[in-house]
Amino acid sequence: MSKIGRQPIEIPDSVTVQLEGRKVTIKGKEGELSFSLPISLKVKVDNKQILISPEDNSRQTKALWGTWRSLLANAVQGVEKGWEKTLQVVGTGYKAQLDGEAVIFRVGFSHQVKIEPPDGVKFVVNGDLVTVRGADRQLVGEVAAKMRRLRPPDPYKGKGIRYQNEVVKLKPGKVAKAGA
Repeated sequence: MSKIGRQPIEIPDSVTVQLEGRKVTIKGKEGELSFSLPISLKVKVDNKQILISPEDNSRQTKALWGTWRSLLANAVQGVEKGWEKTLQVVGTGYKAQLDGEAVIFRVGFSHQVKIEPPDGVKFVVNGDLVTVRGADRQLVGEVAAKMRRLRPPDPYKGKGIRYQNEVVKLKPGKVAKAGA
């Protein structure tokens, strides 16, 4: 039995959940998300709660049970409050700026790098901080990871694009030989 899968998902007043066969649609003030559930799981909505239960007792169904409960709980939270990841641009001459909806990075290349937001994602730039916001947790994380991959933090100087609270452990540089 899945400890996580057994837990009900509370539905806030500002969120609506619709079931159409295997399709679950969750709507809120931040957006709308839809999922197609696996055949081995069944979902029901009652008393402002979403309940997920397995159809059979197979090993794969048990594995999917907790995963889908977490995905639906993240969707409910995402359409109500939204998800966000904040990146920090560190380095001399490194900067980010908004160009309409897109973000332009200047991070030591001979050219600027422009990243367009996918549907459901918005960018906010405040100084050296770039915030990625959206209702879909997975999409927000993917876009933030794509930005970080442009210029990962350098292990020697620490410059690059990093998550806001990420700790970059700096390596010592080469040490000149003493008495040589």
